[in-house]
Amino acid sequence: MDHLFLRTAREKQLYEHAMQLAQHFQKRAQYYDEQALFPFENFAELKEAGFLSFTVPKRYGGEEISLYEFLLVQETLAKGDGATALSLGWHLGIVMNLAEQKKWPEPVFERICHEIVHQQVLLNSAQSEAATGSPARGGRPETMAEKQNGRWIISGRKTYTSLAPALDYFIVSATIKETGEVGNFLIPKTAPGLQIEATWNTIGMRGTRSDDLVLENVEVDETALLEIQSSKEKGRAQGWLLHIPACYLGIAIAARNEAIAFAKSYQPNTLSHPIADIPEVRRKIAEIDIQLMAARHFMYSVADQWDRYPKKRRAMKAELAAVKYVATNTAIHVVDLAMRVVGGHSLFSHHPLQRYYRDVRAGLHNPPADDLTISIVADRSFQKE
Repeated sequence: MDHLFLRTAREKQLYEHAMQLAQHFQKRAQYYDEQALFPFENFAELKEAGFLSFTVPKRYGGEEISLYEFLLVQETLAKGDGATALSLGWHLGIVMNLAEQKKWPEPVFERICHEIVHQQVLLNSAQSEAATGSPARGGRPETMAEKQNGRWIISGRKTYTSLAPALDYFIVSATIKETGEVGNFLIPKTAPGLQIEATWNTIGMRGTRSDDLVLENVEVDETALLEIQSSKEKGRAQGWLLHIPACYLGIAIAARNEAIAFAKSYQPNTLSHPIADIPEVRRKIAEIDIQLMAARHFMYSVADQWDRYPKKRRAMKAELAAVKYVATNTAIHVVDLAMRVVGGHSLFSHHPLQRYYRDVRAGLHNPPADDLTISIVADRSFQKE
């Protein structure tokens, strides 16, 4: 299946490197899931292999991989451990987006890129709040930033902060008290008043440790304010978010492989052959592969368009949202079919399929949600030509 999507020697190298790590991650995935621990060992290997700097521009020492290559890496890593892949995706995607949009002061971005390359630092956004829900729905953060004596004082609580125990920098959205504008602030983990509260007790993606970030009168320099959010930005096409569907398709492929391996080896005493020869089992596997073909070709085609035609990106919001919609719902259906092939064995806590089942459900709650995608596509369908 995978060779169809490997077009260049570099893509093959990235794929093989990611697959080696994925095989290591797979051996530890059950432990991290059961214990709901952040996969520090996996990230140690990612850092040693230089994966954290994949999306850093070449001028700052990074690999500057394309969106297509980014998705290839994410999908492959997710076959080993979805939580590790999704966590890495936030870091890599944000760096890719910052490099493309150039919204940060260049000296700050250059400094952070050098720290990623040479010190292997991790960063992620902290945008969600309990009262506002997903930032994609436009809620104004209750986290407040106030200017005092030339410095910012920031207080509030953020939810769904993926990689929280491992982050070196948090990109925090806060409402500026004086103006009512919403700004993004870069806050180091060492800032006094910053703490992580262990709230992440979910049924899926447990290893992302998307705990709460608590800010109590955190004081940072005035240069910590990196940008002011605008309403126009929320409607912008963001290719980097395709790391989300790539992750869930990787989990679905792992489920598919598990079902096939089981079907080839399992032979009840009522049969003279493994269940792989039963027509209904073959039909289910074929349905899995057809759905994966459709979703993967769609995703990689859109990523290729994004890479090759930068001038078309502004018009690709509906395609990007649709990829996430198709991929996530395909992943859920594929894992369901795989569990039907394996049967009751898939319900045991030691079996990877039950973890895949729980993890792919989380995709429904990553941006954009299905209802927002339907709205985006419907708006374009009915807009005037």
